[in-house]
Amino acid sequence: MLNDEICKLRDKLNESIEKGDDYSAIYQLSIELDELIAKYYKKSKGTAKR
Repeated sequence: MLNDEICKLRDKLNESIEKGDDYSAIYQLSIELDELIAKYYKKSKGTAKR
């Protein structure tokens, strides 16, 4: 599920960059993507310890 969210947001970010959207919008999407990726790795790291 989290992986799907990351893929969708990555696609949205790439589209925003390609369209030449405002820097602040691109930056915000980038921050959201970074947060999801961090969540994903935190979750996968917690699962690996079990």
